[in-house]
Amino acid sequence: MNDRIRTDIAHNARVWNYWLGGKDNYPVDRAVGDQVTGFYPSIGEVARADRAFLGRAVTHLAAEAGMRQFLDIGTGLPTADNTHEVAQRIAPDARIVYVDNDPIVLAHARALLTSAPEGVTEYIDADAHDPERIVTAAARTLDLSRPVAVLMLGILNFVQDTDEARSIVRTLMAAVPSGSHLVLTHPTLEPDLGGEGNKAAMAFWNENATPPITARSREEFTSFFDGLDLLEPGIVSCARWRPSDGESQVVAQFGAVGRKP
Repeated sequence: MNDRIRTDIAHNARVWNYWLGGKDNYPVDRAVGDQVTGFYPSIGEVARADRAFLGRAVTHLAAEAGMRQFLDIGTGLPTADNTHEVAQRIAPDARIVYVDNDPIVLAHARALLTSAPEGVTEYIDADAHDPERIVTAAARTLDLSRPVAVLMLGILNFVQDTDEARSIVRTLMAAVPSGSHLVLTHPTLEPDLGGEGNKAAMAFWNENATPPITARSREEFTSFFDGLDLLEPGIVSCARWRPSDGESQVVAQFGAVGRKP
């Protein structure tokens, strides 16, 4: 087993996999996942809503916005309808670069995330805190003179300092041209999204699992889109971003898509 894989402490990617009904997790992940659910019973709904948002956003970008290049940072463990599967169903020639720095995620990604023959899927072992490295590595697979969809779902909440999180976004979006898109989700404590329950759950998480997590306000989340044009419906619960079934249950996870003018 890779000596970077810790089985004695819960890890976000594996707990998230557990909440989504996957099997790529350890007893410690399931124990912490169950305890977090005790604090915040809707966390499983948040995980599923976040995943569904990914599918809708990628579908829109590939089918309506004509995007053919995707940079998915913080891939997580493979489940159904990964970014390349959604994009390449619409555009088989789409090129997708996944980024993660968790060894178990990368081991699964290399085994399971295979591309359509017309397109390309690549994987980068890199940390979201190092956007320059991500850009340099992604440029080996993506043409950064053409629009790129940059996806960071549930990732900036692991960057504790908000100024640093903004800097990461600015660096990534500065490296891609006009017509590129930014896709984000992020947990919040905002009461209108039912976020009060997040507080105790996050405190427990930060004492018992890794990496530590932070919530952000609507204003802080909106600031990540400075200089970009927000697509309708703007900053909403990720479950309410163009839901396929009309009205969906609100979850305490912002979701939004912006376009670089």
